[in-house]
Amino acid sequence: MIRYIRRAAAFCLLLLVALLANAARIQLFEADELDDNPANRRNTIVRYDQPRGNILVGDRAVTGNKETGEQLSFERTYLHGPLYAPVTGYASQTYGTTLIENAEDGVLSGTDSLLAPLPFWDEFTRGRQPGGNVVTTVKESMQRAAYAGLSGRRGAVAALEPSTGRILALVSTPSYDPERLSGTGSAVTDAWTRLNAAKSLPMLNRAIRQTYPPGSTFKIVTAAAALDARVVKDAEAPTDTPSPYVLPGTRTTLPNEATGCEQASLADAIRVSCNTVMAHLGWRSGWRGWWRRRGGSASTRRGCASRPGWRGATSTPT
Repeated sequence: MIRYIRRAAAFCLLLLVALLANAARIQLFEADELDDNPANRRNTIVRYDQPRGNILVGDRAVTGNKETGEQLSFERTYLHGPLYAPVTGYASQTYGTTLIENAEDGVLSGTDSLLAPLPFWDEFTRGRQPGGNVVTTVKESMQRAAYAGLSGRRGAVAALEPSTGRILALVSTPSYDPERLSGTGSAVTDAWTRLNAAKSLPMLNRAIRQTYPPGSTFKIVTAAAALDARVVKDAEAPTDTPSPYVLPGTRTTLPNEATGCEQASLADAIRVSCNTVMAHLGWRSGWRGWWRRRGGSASTRRGCASRPGWRGATSTPT
């Protein structure tokens, strides 16, 4: 009888060891896979169990939070959502995060180790810090001016500070209100479907996710080349440019949208944006010598500008 009891005890002990080994295997080798499983809502519940930090323009928050009284306790709100959507992106309980809401999610959600008072603090306390704020370099006055200038049009504005590269305005139109995507339920899914089906593509961030020809902004480069090559010695002197201008080697004439471009000086050509003057000076300057003087190489390939991966970065909830 005792022998059978010993065998049963040994078998039970073996089952216990197997159970512990399986639990250890899950914790050590499958934890990340389970965390990332779409059926696991734990991360989403934890993400929205406290208010997110705010995104600031100047000293003013353009985001906020409101209590829902549901399992996902807090929902994202936006101040002047369409105005700042190309900057903030959205934080949706259904569709994840984009743009700053995604790139700075660790700070905004309170999980970034930079927010902890001591190293490994969160591991010891088994918690997380309150969401931190993210301060942008966007200027409200410039953002509003760019948005108003594009009213009723499809387009984008990206205004940068040349000396630092700071983004002062980032606008894309038509835009959308990211608060419509913040929560859950049929209203959110209907808004998502409607926005993605719209022919005007309001959710397309034209300022950073599209590539456009430089247009008249490249006239500054042409002017610099003309001055550098000494084609122009006096920016106030006439440039001997007819209007319209016949492109060299062709019969094609180049017109101007502006007036007063015939024989215009370089300074006047920049002021009123003369196509003919810049084409004439660009032809006389030649790009190869200027390119090499600016550090370019003859082996440099054209048309291979890189596209940063973060521009399309999106995080979906789990």
